[in-house]
Amino acid sequence: MKYPSLDQFLKDGKAVLAKGPVAIVMAEDDIEVDTTLRHNIAAGFTHTLLLADDGITLPAQLEDQVHRIRYNVHEDSAIVTAVNRLIEAAPGLWLYYCFNAEYLFYPFCETRNIREMVTFHGEEHRDAMLSYVIDLYARDLNLFPNAVSLEQAYLDRSGYYALGRADAANHNHPKERQLDFFGGLRWRFEEHIPAPRRKIDRIALFRAKPGLILRPDFTFSDEEYNTYACPWHHNLTTAIVSFRTAKALRTNAGSMFDIQNFGWHNSTAFEWHSQQLMDLGLMEPGQWF
Repeated sequence: MKYPSLDQFLKDGKAVLAKGPVAIVMAEDDIEVDTTLRHNIAAGFTHTLLLADDGITLPAQLEDQVHRIRYNVHEDSAIVTAVNRLIEAAPGLWLYYCFNAEYLFYPFCETRNIREMVTFHGEEHRDAMLSYVIDLYARDLNLFPNAVSLEQAYLDRSGYYALGRADAANHNHPKERQLDFFGGLRWRFEEHIPAPRRKIDRIALFRAKPGLILRPDFTFSDEEYNTYACPWHHNLTTAIVSFRTAKALRTNAGSMFDIQNFGWHNSTAFEWHSQQLMDLGLMEPGQWF
């Protein structure tokens, strides 16, 4: 189904927002759009929305499986604006948002679907889930100039760390159960990344509710949504493995000529399996066994 605008989708596509979880994919370019959509469909999302301009082409089969919405993806805070409008239109619905060439992994995703996971998470009285955005990259930039290769994808196996998140409204004391996480390409090439964009945490999977606002730093107006766990035990977390930073570093004129290789001694091949991410400490199963 195609919609000429987000306004039209919110008018005519109300049935799509009747049952979740719903995935929202924003295509900033034409790289791996189809594989991103297929990944979300395979995970078991009830519906998948594609926000894209008319220049993005899809295989005919995929066109029939997604709800395509014409959208200005290059507008400032485009994803934040779109997600907030969908939150307002669909209170109570579980939503997930990502960009193209990003792939959601959660504990045991090879044998359990996303509906099972959000049901369990909701039963633990949790309405949002922390995701770590883990950078993927191709090591051979001569062979893959845009740094994207699903077959030869690498990630950093170490170099991740967390800092307490300061509360400006409380004399900069650390916020309860909130941390800022860093690592990957945004840490190793931080001189090319604006400071506000160096964090790798994102609250990407959440339940919409009236008055909830997604902020430009990918946190929410409800501070409990921004916590990594409830007060009494660890909760599930997810990982979004992403080529987005690698792509940006290879296309931005300020960095593309300075970076000849993303590989280093802590690079390891990505196995496209949730167990690897859990073994590396990049994802938490919580009480879900």
